[in-house]
Amino acid sequence: MTTTVPVTDQTFAQAGKVLAVHLSYSSRAAQRGRTPKFPSYFMKASSSLAATNGSVERPAGTELLAFEGEIALIIGTAARRVSVQDAWSHVGWVTASNDLGVHDMKYADKGSNIRSKSGDGYTPVGPSLLEAASLDPAKLRVQTWVNGQLAQDASTSELLFSFAQIIADLSQQMTLRPGDIILTGTPAGSTVFFPGDVVEVEVTDLITGTTTGKLKTTATEGTSAFAPFGNQPKLTEQDKEDAYGDRASAGLPPVISGKDVLTDSVREQLASVATATLSATLRKRGLNNVNIEVPGATKGMQRVIGTARTLRYIPNREDLFKAHGAGYNIQKQSIDSLNNGEILVMEARGETGSATLGDILALRSQQLGAAGIISDGGVRDLDAVSNLDIPVFYNGAHPAVLGRKHVAWDKDITVACGGVSVQPGDVIVADSDGIVVIPPAMVQEVAAEAVVTESNDEFIFAMVKRGYGIEGLFPMNAEWKAKYNAWQEAGCPELDSWSL
Repeated sequence: MTTTVPVTDQTFAQAGKVLAVHLSYSSRAAQRGRTPKFPSYFMKASSSLAATNGSVERPAGTELLAFEGEIALIIGTAARRVSVQDAWSHVGWVTASNDLGVHDMKYADKGSNIRSKSGDGYTPVGPSLLEAASLDPAKLRVQTWVNGQLAQDASTSELLFSFAQIIADLSQQMTLRPGDIILTGTPAGSTVFFPGDVVEVEVTDLITGTTTGKLKTTATEGTSAFAPFGNQPKLTEQDKEDAYGDRASAGLPPVISGKDVLTDSVREQLASVATATLSATLRKRGLNNVNIEVPGATKGMQRVIGTARTLRYIPNREDLFKAHGAGYNIQKQSIDSLNNGEILVMEARGETGSATLGDILALRSQQLGAAGIISDGGVRDLDAVSNLDIPVFYNGAHPAVLGRKHVAWDKDITVACGGVSVQPGDVIVADSDGIVVIPPAMVQEVAAEAVVTESNDEFIFAMVKRGYGIEGLFPMNAEWKAKYNAWQEAGCPELDSWSL
């Protein structure tokens, strides 16, 4: 049977520090769209600790008070540089906790969470402690209810990092002392709650059924605004998304990427029209600077359609290249992460005095299914690169290696290539006639309109070929427009023989 004791004031008095894990449950990682390789942490003030059946104030002028139901570990014996195998023996007690935070203040402390997470009452724990020695840490369950409705439910079987790994990792740099509290992360389902709402968190031993009891916290509305001598509350879309758990719950529009809109029908439309037509269509919508200007194309007029991945080079500086340029650098990491249908767009500042790509990396891109590569810098091994199947667009050939002029610096950010801004997820349509960058939100309407424009141009070209003059035809006046409409209604027969 698992031993339990109530949380008391003495529990808090012994807490020299409160440490919290950023991301530890697979469901939360899936919600966030990223899975860390190792755990990372932040600290909360011990003065934020509070007992069950208490209240927490949402500060006046804020909106994003969020709960995070968690399992809390209370250190029983000092731990310093302990092994993973020995780490659990240093835990004295396990209890429920609620890692509360007001996301309106998250920006203010550059990731330390001091003001967003350390307010009075922002770390309630309890109501009972479970003796760690009698527990299997892999067989615990944490549940959270809001106004009686289940919001979170997860077992420790889905942890990305075991409790033992977390304890051992923290003990590498600091002594964990008796009474210190570790908040072990929250599963998916954390979201915003409001004044008057009641949040309850409970931890259960899945072997014996023993529980901590429900940790109850009620939100209240604060009456004191933040004073003008400090940071004021501020909301960003990212803060709202983080607080609510996802964009839809936060009432935010979805982020549209090229992969979302490049359906088979849209691809077919884009493949059927000239890049010049796409450029003109975007110009009608006020986008004039959408054409990446590089002179080389290894596959000529072969049409390339895909979504952008980006890589940026900075001017070479020997100390920076030594630190960042050798080995498995950002360039190699970027290429190794390419997926089917993606186009790698490289910003090299138009510098052609050194290569940004060679045959081996081009081959690797091809093997991964990349649709193409675009660089406003140089290319090595141009003959070998040209003989590969993957289309490469480039600014010039050069035999020198990367480090002569460049340091690969960062990836998957907004870059400037060939005089054009390109963001990850933008749709790229390219051939030797031109390279066009299309914002994802515009792709469907641009593709559809370009098809109509291309049909117009086809008709006009055929009429000029038959000897008709330009006046009134290009652009079409009402008389020619009527003839064009008649041609369309007839099913677009061969224009060379079609009777006007």
